Amino acid sequence: MRKALLLLPVVLSLAVLGAHFLRYGSSIGVLAALLFIALLFLRRPWVARVMQVVLVLGTLEWLRTMYELGHMRALQGQPYGRMLVILGIVAVVTLCSALLFQSKTLKTMYGLARVR
Repeated sequence: MRKALLLLPVVLSLAVLGAHFLRYGSSIGVLAALLFIALLFLRRPWVARVMQVVLVLGTLEWLRTMYELGHMRALQGQPYGRMLVILGIVAVVTLCSALLFQSKTLKTMYGLARVR
């Protein structure tokens, strides 16, 4: 149960990232997000590291999106503060999801505890 709870933010971060790509019409991004969720079932050290890289890249995508949408809304004179807060929280959660793979439970689960 504890393992599933630790993976829940990772799955949610990838699902929200997939929804983001769906919103912008990137079927490749959606398929990649689904593939990465499925990849979580492989208990290999490289999977944990790939997930961390993907989630950090996802964080960068959220920050890029936050900048672009904020800039566009500011130029149009539309309110953008709430949007920046929401996307900022999504970026932080995505980054924290990458850090979960440093927990003792997930290190053991993915065989990172014995890899030096």
